[in-house]
Amino acid sequence: MYYLTAYNGQILGPIARLLGAIMNAIYEFLTGTCGITNGSIALSIVIFTLFIYICLFPLTYRQQKFSVLTRKMQPEMKAIQKKYKGKKDQASMQAMQEETQALYDKYGTNPTGSCVQMAIQMPILFALYRVFYNVPAYLNGVKDIFTPLVKDIQQVDGYEKIMTSIYENANIRALQVDFSEDAAKNAGYIVDVLYKLSEDGWNYVVESFSKAVDSGSQIFTDIDQVRSTLSQINYIGPINISDTPWNMVTTNFDNHAYGAMVIALLIPLLSYGSQVLNLRLMPQSGGGDDQMAQQMRTMNMMMPLMSLFFTFVTPAGLGIYWIAGALVRTVQQFFLNKHFDKIDLDEIIEKNKEKAVQKAEKRGIRRSQITSAATISTKSFSEKAKVDSGDADVIEKANAIRENARPGTMGAKANLVKRFNESGGK
Repeated sequence: MYYLTAYNGQILGPIARLLGAIMNAIYEFLTGTCGITNGSIALSIVIFTLFIYICLFPLTYRQQKFSVLTRKMQPEMKAIQKKYKGKKDQASMQAMQEETQALYDKYGTNPTGSCVQMAIQMPILFALYRVFYNVPAYLNGVKDIFTPLVKDIQQVDGYEKIMTSIYENANIRALQVDFSEDAAKNAGYIVDVLYKLSEDGWNYVVESFSKAVDSGSQIFTDIDQVRSTLSQINYIGPINISDTPWNMVTTNFDNHAYGAMVIALLIPLLSYGSQVLNLRLMPQSGGGDDQMAQQMRTMNMMMPLMSLFFTFVTPAGLGIYWIAGALVRTVQQFFLNKHFDKIDLDEIIEKNKEKAVQKAEKRGIRRSQITSAATISTKSFSEKAKVDSGDADVIEKANAIRENARPGTMGAKANLVKRFNESGGK
């Protein structure tokens, strides 16, 4: 059963707590140091988004560099694929694999490079869902808003039944509570329910407790205080960032509040549009009609559609993060594109050739295989490559590295075999 505590999953739990602590520090700085209350949670999300993407920028730069180099590498990759097309024997398949790996080394890329950033961002996104869904569990200042009211409610006889009725009336389908638990868990359930309430839900709270306590009770003063504070920190106009756009759309439609309904619709629509814009600016690693390029085109079409769906059914705060993140990435992408247009990719490739020789030597790849991969040119795709002066330098460096190999390495063992063969087996 779920109740208001920080998420305790073994993987996402620690990530959510770390992200929650960062966001809590931002929120306290805004409300305490800067004295900002109106829209402070939404503003915290935007600042938090900027912080996350600044931290991820080195990874973003590396991924973009990978995409640019991979795109430049495609003609040479196709030449290798054409060379071994239809060859299924073990020797040909092994040779193709070795030449392909040498080509990746030459350009300083790898087949899984584009997945690294997604592998890091996805846990962050899922952990953020936990934070945005349970904001009072991570932001101490928000949780403290409810403390006096929770104490008042738990002093009312039969408050469990009243809160159950409030929960059922609010129809918060994504939330499961059970007010038959102990006082500590019930306190969490109370905050859980109250934080999700719309204005109509709060009216029902007042109506429900009016039947159980006197009209002059402190509980009504505290209800007004919580409602007033939440309307400042938790709302952007009619948008409650703890509620889902889908629920806001259906509720506003039933209440004939069509203006608020349209504003709620803007969150998923802006999320979709910002994702599309970001992908349009992003350089694609693949090209043509090969399988990898088709997969990339499918992914680029599906990702904005996924954001459109998820931002409908998740708290609006997550949608704000997604929109802000896409806009930050778009700005980053604009300047990265200008940067990569100016840099000398050939110089980067030449440096990577030297590293490729070292990697090949460590793997024990024959010099002929290194030569084959290093001499492929984007201007010439002959199936039988020739060694040019630049490749001769690469081979010479490979020989020097092998001759000076450290004892115990594969290169050193190769030298022993070479000397044994040259001595005629003596």
